[in-house]
Amino acid sequence: MTTIHYVESNTSHAGNFVVDVPVGYHWLLVLTKTPAQFWVDGELKTYPAHCAVIYRPNQKVYYRSSADQFVNDWIRFETNEPYITESPLPTGVPFALIDPEYCGKLFELLVIEHNNQRDYKHSSLDCLLRTLFNKLLESYFHGGELTPQYHNLLRLRTAIQNHPGDDWSVSKMAEYLQISTGYLQNIYKKTFGVSCMDDVINHRIRIAKEYLIHNTQSIAEISSRCGYQNVEHFSRQFKQITGHTPRNFQKLNSALS
Repeated sequence: MTTIHYVESNTSHAGNFVVDVPVGYHWLLVLTKTPAQFWVDGELKTYPAHCAVIYRPNQKVYYRSSADQFVNDWIRFETNEPYITESPLPTGVPFALIDPEYCGKLFELLVIEHNNQRDYKHSSLDCLLRTLFNKLLESYFHGGELTPQYHNLLRLRTAIQNHPGDDWSVSKMAEYLQISTGYLQNIYKKTFGVSCMDDVINHRIRIAKEYLIHNTQSIAEISSRCGYQNVEHFSRQFKQITGHTPRNFQKLNSALS
């Protein structure tokens, strides 16, 4: 069971902000959105934005702003849940978040659930907190070095996944990140293991399959909706990836349903 005492999202403080609790208190999780200094291994160390740090009960807590402003998400709670108490995550030592926007959204939902009295409040809070700790584990065991452009690339990829039918091109994506097309293609593939345009195509075909199975629109309409200028181009790429023409794919899945 977990009891949340307080949770805040996107909280802003002045540049002189300091938290100093020599003997700690409850469990505390802090996600930074700006650079900050933390007391680690007997000295004050500076960490960049988008870090997470967990403090156990009765563990010394000291962190402060290292810029003109300090912005963070934080939650103070008590728990006996093994996924937290026995977690391999370090305590008192910040580590980089690989998906800070996702974690930030989870914090926003935690705030909403905590501040409202709803029938499934405790169950919802538990699910959100478990998901948050899964994301912390993913970050800690990520293994790769986060490039300066990593979080911008992640935002770009999320936009592609959410809107694959938009008019994407390498030049537009590079402009979105304000970098050269060559640099974009290089770091995108290094980061995600797929080229930026192949990623666009894969997500277009993924959503096209859904439309073909569960939608009454014509293939021409689906083609346009998925970002293709003509049906021939759509059909060619669809068959290249799935092994079927859109029409045959539709007929095959209609027979199976």
